[in-house]
Amino acid sequence: MSGATVAEFIAYWEDEGQAYVRRGDYEWMASLVPGKRVLDIGCGIGFATQALARRGLQVLAIDVLPECLAATKARVAGEPVQLLQADVSALDTDQYSQIAEFAPDTVVCWLMGAPADVTGARAGDGGMAVATYRENTHRAVAELAARIPAVSALHIVDRTAIPWQAKDIGRDTLVRYHNDKTLAGLPFSGQRQHALYRKLGDNVVEIARGRPQHPALKSVVPTLASLLAHRKA
Repeated sequence: MSGATVAEFIAYWEDEGQAYVRRGDYEWMASLVPGKRVLDIGCGIGFATQALARRGLQVLAIDVLPECLAATKARVAGEPVQLLQADVSALDTDQYSQIAEFAPDTVVCWLMGAPADVTGARAGDGGMAVATYRENTHRAVAELAARIPAVSALHIVDRTAIPWQAKDIGRDTLVRYHNDKTLAGLPFSGQRQHALYRKLGDNVVEIARGRPQHPALKSVVPTLASLLAHRKA
């Protein structure tokens, strides 16, 4: 979990994010981003924003939580980063104008985690609230990207878990899912060559700690699922 409250989320990700930094995960994600000007939606506490800025990219980072923006501001001090508090699914005219004037080449949405205060997650819901939150966020981000003429690419990264030996099949599933849902009716399309997975470790996903593991989960590993979609010609 990433924490029930905003304070718990920030404390959790201060530790978890450093592990991602040490493994080079954020650097890997940033290396996949084309263009020079990036709109970073859902910046969290700034690890992703920092990785993008360190590539020499101009970044406009957005988050709905002022606490996250404060943490990001401290982490990227001295870097070419602008910050904006906004809800991507409910932008007002001034917020949209600021984004459009920034004229990003690429929009990124790296959903690494969010507090239950934001996702609406509750114990016993089987992850349904989080799944709905992710679907809605991805769609809102894609719709915003479509409205901004300067945007030529949309990069989506999500945490998931897959049987590693079936990752090539997973790539097809990832592309089909986003093309059919996230990008449906919008001027963007994902292609198989731009769908990638990266292991977050070799630990097999467990349903419950201390319980015997189901044989079907023996090869399931936590991963980052990355899709770079391009605007159609």
